[in-house]
Amino acid sequence: MDVDRPTRIYQAAGGIVVHEGHALLLRRPSRNEVRLPKGHVEPGEEAWEAALREVREETGYASLRIVHDLGAQLVEFDNPRDGYRYLRLEHYFLMALDGDEQLDRPPQDAQFSPWWAPLAEAAFLLTFESERDVARRALAWMADPNGGLTR
Repeated sequence: MDVDRPTRIYQAAGGIVVHEGHALLLRRPSRNEVRLPKGHVEPGEEAWEAALREVREETGYASLRIVHDLGAQLVEFDNPRDGYRYLRLEHYFLMALDGDEQLDRPPQDAQFSPWWAPLAEAAFLLTFESERDVARRALAWMADPNGGLTR
């Protein structure tokens, strides 16, 4: 990582949506990536609010419910396209899908193709280790006899 680059710091929030043994992932063909839905936390917005908004916008699913807070992690990366180093505090939530209602997605989110992958495979399919870790945390919480989606 190039420490001489100017640094931008921001917060993001997102989630891993589970439904009937599957996880909702996003394909981003332009970058050959598989990602979890997430985006910027806006001023005055709580992380959980941003997570629900961003997941709805990027996936088009309207009926989402937060089941569990999966915590936060700091991700650092350099962006060669703009020359900045980024420090991003990412908040993630385990979410359940409560209905099939679809929303129109904003044009900038059309680059993402939502798809359902078997939950047990999600951690292997995601492009970045930080997001694979989120999927593993979700699986661990769901496997805990005191956890699960029935609470």
